[in-house]
Amino acid sequence: MSAGPGLESLVDQTISVITNDGRNIVGVLKGFDQATNIILDESHERVYSTKEGVQQLVLGLYIIRGDNIVVGELDEELDSSLDLSKLRAHPLKPVIH
Repeated sequence: MSAGPGLESLVDQTISVITNDGRNIVGVLKGFDQATNIILDESHERVYSTKEGVQQLVLGLYIIRGDNIVVGELDEELDSSLDLSKLRAHPLKPVIH
């Protein structure tokens, strides 16, 4: 594994990935390459809504292209204390270039 600024320290940790099309995917970072393509394990997509709680769609082992993402650390303790069924939010809008 090379490049990918700062990703080395996040391998085997739970991260949150936001894609250009507005998806929020959470999973354990298992690997990445010089183009920041990433491999997540135990992943799920969080789908936000203003009408109902956050839906979590199980994805499992998942590969995401690096040219369309932003990667962030996830505070697992804080995240596990949230009741996502009561959380309401507008879905993220896609990024238009």
